[in-house]
Amino acid sequence: MSLFNNFDDDDAFGVPFFGGLRPNLGGGGGFVNPNRGFSETYRCFPMAMMQSGNSRESVNYGGKIILPQSALEKLSQLNISYPMLFRLTNNAEKKHSHAGVLEFTAEEGRVYLPQWMMETLGTEPGSLIEVKNVTLPLGSFVKLQPQSPDFLEISDHRAVLEKAMRNFSTLTVGDIVQINYNDKVYGIQVLEVKPHFEDHQGISVVETDLEVDFAPPVGYIEPSTQKPAQTVKSHMVIDAPKPVKTGFAAFEGGGQSLRGKNKSAAANSSNTIETDTVDENDDGPLNLPFGQLYFGFPVVPPPSENDDRKTEKSTFTGSGQTLRTKKK
Repeated sequence: MSLFNNFDDDDAFGVPFFGGLRPNLGGGGGFVNPNRGFSETYRCFPMAMMQSGNSRESVNYGGKIILPQSALEKLSQLNISYPMLFRLTNNAEKKHSHAGVLEFTAEEGRVYLPQWMMETLGTEPGSLIEVKNVTLPLGSFVKLQPQSPDFLEISDHRAVLEKAMRNFSTLTVGDIVQINYNDKVYGIQVLEVKPHFEDHQGISVVETDLEVDFAPPVGYIEPSTQKPAQTVKSHMVIDAPKPVKTGFAAFEGGGQSLRGKNKSAAANSSNTIETDTVDENDDGPLNLPFGQLYFGFPVVPPPSENDDRKTEKSTFTGSGQTLRTKKK
């Protein structure tokens, strides 16, 4: 089946050339100058204000606009390159961005933009903007910065971003685009593009191999790798050595009675001896200020050789008695 069924075979400007629209070859129409660019002024509105806009919420998360039917008629008569790309300028705020075109179904005199693009241009519903066709170079590199650390919660960033970029035709330095994933909106700012030109600062992302780099998200804090400092006690408590029991202790140990009760004679004897041998000048545990150590212990001098005093105590001393009378 021929594509030229509705036209004569000699017609050189058929459907493929004008995209379904033919120039008015009859009285007074003629061709428009093919070298003239497209430049029109429209009142801009967000996608949500378009008829049936609520049922097409996905178009709000992309980089394409909706123009009126008259724009398509003018574009089809001009010598422009494809895909159709446009420069959007808010002359009052001296701000600009770039976009592709999604369709030509807007009311005459209006253009519908995604919400993020309205914010980028600093416009309000009903503001005037200039729409002009432009040719942008194919991009080879872009650096993006998520506007929230929540973006790191996405498991596969590459797959999500590749799917979202299908709704974009251009990227412009400084724009904060929005994507929707799992019913959550993420803002992503374009920090850098290559190739970069100062006059437009934009690239085309249609049918191109694009290298993507990410900057740390806004508000992201890297986890600290330093080890926590060890706490130092303000005081060191050094216990004085307990006095050592010297000499021989008689009847040391425990006893057993016929009634089965344990005798704690040894414990009582031990406690008594320990109590008796504690130095009266001992003040208990030694508490030192921070940074001071204690190396001193009680010094007992050894006995001298000239000391003839007896140091050992005699055990079982005294006189005894016997029941038997002594034989004379």
